[in-house]
Amino acid sequence: MSIIETLSRDAAQAAKTLAQVDTQTKNTILLDMARSLRDNSFEIRSANLIDLASAEQAGLSHAMIDRLTLDGDRIEAMAHGIEIIATLPDPIGVQRDLSTRPNGLAISKMRVPLGVVCMIYEARPNVTADAGALCFKSGNAVILRGGKEALHTSKVIASVLQKVLKQYGLPASLIAVVPDPDRALLMELMQQRDTIDVIIPRGGEGLINFVTEHSKVPVIQHFKGVCHLYVDKDADLDKALALLLNGKTQRTGVCNALEGLLVHSEVAPKFLAMAATALAKHQVKINCCANTQQYFAAAQVLSDEEFGQEYLDLELAVRQVKDFDQAVAHIHRFGSRHTEVICTENELTAKRFQRTVDASVVMVNASSRFSDGGELGLGAEIGIATTKLHAYGPMGLESLTTEKYLVNGDGQIRA
Repeated sequence: MSIIETLSRDAAQAAKTLAQVDTQTKNTILLDMARSLRDNSFEIRSANLIDLASAEQAGLSHAMIDRLTLDGDRIEAMAHGIEIIATLPDPIGVQRDLSTRPNGLAISKMRVPLGVVCMIYEARPNVTADAGALCFKSGNAVILRGGKEALHTSKVIASVLQKVLKQYGLPASLIAVVPDPDRALLMELMQQRDTIDVIIPRGGEGLINFVTEHSKVPVIQHFKGVCHLYVDKDADLDKALALLLNGKTQRTGVCNALEGLLVHSEVAPKFLAMAATALAKHQVKINCCANTQQYFAAAQVLSDEEFGQEYLDLELAVRQVKDFDQAVAHIHRFGSRHTEVICTENELTAKRFQRTVDASVVMVNASSRFSDGGELGLGAEIGIATTKLHAYGPMGLESLTTEKYLVNGDGQIRA
């Protein structure tokens, strides 16, 4: 039996043992995991420095290195996220009554784990902790296949969590790590449909496409994050500027950063002048439509087909639109169904935007940077689904479960 077959089989068996663990025990274990991450911060950061040195030598992009980096604050954020997960309601076993049939059969549904979740990710070592904690609380085993960029860091984080599991007599295979980033092992992993229930890839668009194309296991997809801010004619322009700067410049290498700015023509002269001055201070490169070029120094004019890029850097696409409908049409053509934001003081327009725009998160007068599991009260997220089966948007505990039917009778037989 190959290493991947063994890993997958052991994870499937471990998931069955987790079904016997009650909520209080799971929460106690999670709190110990958070404490252990803090206690082993030095070891985690030391491993991360090894990965960062290799990343620098390999010439990885600034965005990739930013995602890879773990400092004290980010380790603390991982630990705090696990603590929040421990406080959240356990979805497992929750029942909802549906109906009582004319023949007396009582029909209900109960939440159950998916089983074995496989995470395939690139330079995101925090996924190791987030996925491990979320899967554990929701009753799932998880197999973690990180990229070579984060291998040292991910292995240390996983070992910290596994040590806590062993202290409570639980198998380490509940949070399993593929020890080698060899592409052949990845290909084999994606064929384990008898033991793995779902694969969630997190990374660049190339990785998502590769997994989707080659996997025999169902895949929850998270494609690129092309997020827009639409500044409506009824916007508070100071508020809009704050949303723009936070969304674009606070952290550029993440999927909830702004990549596009749409401005209603009625407020364009005033707002674009404000934006040009503010963005220049942050050295943001501007790509824009011909109608917008006059407001920005050294702007690059885009053809209509060139919008919709995920820059993951201090770079932004700007377009002036004549009305609400043109803004929404642009979003539907160039957005990635991740996060879309409107700034407006018109309540009817705001509601129309949230009802009309097809994206997993639609915001009114709030920064796109809040499109994150932790910020939305999930404790952490295992991914942001931009397709609709079976989840849409940031995936927390409930998204890692499904429902089974419960049918209770008193000897009924079908005629």
